[in-house]
Amino acid sequence: MKTNLNLRNAAIAATGVFMLLFSACKKDAAPVADNIKTTAIKRADALGASGPKSVCYVEVNYNDIRNVGNYKLTTGEQLFDIGIIFAANINYNTSTQTAELYFNPQVTNVLSNRNTYVQPLQDRGIKVLLSILGNHQGAGICNFPSQAAAQAFAQQLANAVNTYNLDGIDFDDEYSDYGANGTGQPNSSSFVYLVTALRQLLPNKIISFYYYGPAASRLSYNGVTVGSKINYSWNAIYGTYSVPSVPGLSAANLGPAAIDIQATSSATAASLATQTVNNGYGIYLTYNLPNTDVHTYLSSFSNVLYGKATVYDTSLGTGVRFFADANYGGYGTGIIPKGTYTLTQLEKFGFVNDWASSIKIPSGWTVTMYADNNSTGQSWTLTSNNSNFTTLTPNANDVITSVKIQ
Repeated sequence: MKTNLNLRNAAIAATGVFMLLFSACKKDAAPVADNIKTTAIKRADALGASGPKSVCYVEVNYNDIRNVGNYKLTTGEQLFDIGIIFAANINYNTSTQTAELYFNPQVTNVLSNRNTYVQPLQDRGIKVLLSILGNHQGAGICNFPSQAAAQAFAQQLANAVNTYNLDGIDFDDEYSDYGANGTGQPNSSSFVYLVTALRQLLPNKIISFYYYGPAASRLSYNGVTVGSKINYSWNAIYGTYSVPSVPGLSAANLGPAAIDIQATSSATAASLATQTVNNGYGIYLTYNLPNTDVHTYLSSFSNVLYGKATVYDTSLGTGVRFFADANYGGYGTGIIPKGTYTLTQLEKFGFVNDWASSIKIPSGWTVTMYADNNSTGQSWTLTSNNSNFTTLTPNANDVITSVKIQ
């Protein structure tokens, strides 16, 4: 059984009732894109550092999600690649007998004020996901009675991601109390239908699975696997090492090590990091990041994962950001300060060769982009944001290799 259940349970039992429903603004399903750039979504590095991707759940009832962005490696890269808002819930409407997405007041505050809480992390290249779990009302990810019911809830999730410009959804199959309010028990098709529908609606976004609960044993149906629809899965038992059994996901997309920052010893955190590196897995999961400075503790595993200690830095900084897709969509790099950069130097900020499609530039700055390495080849000079490199002459889409930022 997972550790720290009482703390996680308290998070969803917080007083104050606020429900945000999305059924009134239901949108048609988005078509699957033909040219999705999956390189960055699938890559398993801390932002620019060689090693596993670091993931962090934050109990937003008690702690500030922005703290995820305050930790860097000594060489300047962000420690955490993904920050997860814990958590939104699945409520059950007894009148309509349908599942409904619910945000408590603390989650509502984070999402409604995304420019304050979410955007600063995204500006640093950190992906921000919303975790979804049950709320003791009988509704959960494993008991949708039909494909249509799963599709309807997937639409609510997609609406939330699009409304608040989040980077994806994390599924956590806890606290549903299956059977309450006359609901059904877990079935074999529910979770597969849900992730299939969500991937159709959000082809470019991250979908992850906290490997726990009935869903962990219901990962395929009619030849479709959950692993073919999601990006990552990680162990849910803090202080332990256990490889999630998710067909379709490679080692680079699995996290067997899980720690509770406030409960797992630094020695255990380091040991689990060592196993992660030695066995070639691409994810290292952390939970319960507090508001206080814990960089010394975090160094216990960052020294192992990346060969670098962690520092605490609350300054946001200013710089250039490249994006994988037009209109500043898809994966974004971290903030790149002024300087002249080769491809190798850009990769430390999460840049990928021949990949960028748009750019954000601070006012008064000039960026010269080059098609080849070491500031050579065809060049383009920009002095303001550009939302689509195909509009440049010649076309600069997916060809940038090095840059000069002044």
